[in-house]
Amino acid sequence: MSVLNYVVENHVAIITLNRPEARNALNPEVACRLADAWEAVRQDDDVRVAILTGTGSAFCAGADLGQLIPLYSGARKPENEWDERIVADRYLTRRALLRDFDPEKPVLAAINGHAIAGGMELVQGTDIRVSVAEAKFGVQEVKWAIFPAGGSTVRLPAQMPYAKAMELLLTGDLITADEALQLGFLNYVDADPLARARQIAARIAANGPLAVKAIRRSVKACLGKPEHEALAIEVEVSAPVFLTEDAKEGPRAFMEKRAPVYQGR
Repeated sequence: MSVLNYVVENHVAIITLNRPEARNALNPEVACRLADAWEAVRQDDDVRVAILTGTGSAFCAGADLGQLIPLYSGARKPENEWDERIVADRYLTRRALLRDFDPEKPVLAAINGHAIAGGMELVQGTDIRVSVAEAKFGVQEVKWAIFPAGGSTVRLPAQMPYAKAMELLLTGDLITADEALQLGFLNYVDADPLARARQIAARIAANGPLAVKAIRRSVKACLGKPEHEALAIEVEVSAPVFLTEDAKEGPRAFMEKRAPVYQGR
């Protein structure tokens, strides 16, 4: 049984964490396979959107404290090919968490259960989020005297009100899905988050893929920039989109009252 499943359906890559017995915690194999999956999303022109989800009662409990962290501290020696990759590439886990890697395409989180510590940081790396009502969210590293180094001190204050982000970071407390929704951290709470995410992904995948990538790139590049700098970035990113074949097809399809057929060029 694979600890991570990767399938592509109708331009949508569905990545499923599959260690339900360990609450989908990131052990070396999961981290390696997840980093590889994000690379596949970026490199495959047939993939226009990705969905990340999990099996069992948890979305992701973060790093496996018994397997992954001891490799970094030197308390455990490599025992297999996955351990060897982790030791050889200290940034691999960061790429798995979408901290130091951008798949360059929209990523949706279909959150099937608790997203805690590194699991919460995985969610922070996604663009659109749907969760079950039962899920709880939090970065609890501070409780164990360690640092939430998957991007939380940078991303969380940008993705919810500053004061609430600081409360979560400094106390390690958890919040419910309803609270996360009210804070704007989630898009939807749904009994079937994967089905809802599939619906959203299908709508995104039906749009011009180059325009989608450029819009996402512009938003991420402009965050936190002064307006004059951000507008200059928007011009730079948007200009090539108007020169694509898809940009000709879209208006033509509109005038001909038919669905556009986008080729990604």
